[in-house]
Amino acid sequence: MSGAEVAAVILAAGASRRLGRPKQLVEYEGETLLGRAMRLAQEAGFHPVVVVVGAEREAIRAAVAPGGAVFVENEAWQEGIASSMRAGLRAIREQEPQAAGVLMMPCDQPRLSADHLRMLLSGFRAEGGSCIVASVYAGTRGVPALFPAAMFQQLNLLAGDVGARKVLVNPPVPVLEVAFPGGEVDIDSPGDLAGLE
Repeated sequence: MSGAEVAAVILAAGASRRLGRPKQLVEYEGETLLGRAMRLAQEAGFHPVVVVVGAEREAIRAAVAPGGAVFVENEAWQEGIASSMRAGLRAIREQEPQAAGVLMMPCDQPRLSADHLRMLLSGFRAEGGSCIVASVYAGTRGVPALFPAAMFQQLNLLAGDVGARKVLVNPPVPVLEVAFPGGEVDIDSPGDLAGLE
C-alpha cells in the first residue's frame, strides 16, 4: 500500500444559502477558501485532488484556477452532499483506479492546515490503508476523514444530505482519530464570516 496514491475529494457544490454568497469564494488570508483547501490537500501529498462543484460553478471556475486539481461538475448537487461524494468517487475511479483511499473534505474549515492533513495521511499509511482516519473536534468525529478503498462502495450508497459523518458514527472498520483543534469552525452564516474576519 505504501506506494499507492491516496486521493482527495473537496466537496464544494453547495449553494451557501445561509451565507448569501458562495462560501467557496470567501477570501481568507489572501486566498479563497476553495483555493486554500485545494492547496492544502496538494501540499499534504494527496493525488489526485478532485473538486466537486455544482451551484455557482461558473463563478467558481472563473475565480479559482485548477492548479493541478480536477474539477468535476455535480449536476445533482441539489440532492445534497451524498451526490457530491458519488461524483468525486466516480472521478477518482477514472483518474486513479488503484487509489488506496480517499480523503473527504469540505472547503470551509479555516483552521485546517496541511500538517493536519499530513497526519491523517501518515496515520492511514501506518495502518496499511485498512482503517478510517477521522478528524476529531468538539467531542465528535468529523471531516476531513480518510476512507480506505474497500469502503468506496459503501460511500456510494449514501443518499440525500448525508455525508461522511454518518459512516463515522457506526463504522464497519476501525477508526484512527486525529485531534483537529478548531475543526468545528466553519463558514455557514454571515455571523461565522464576521467571527473569522
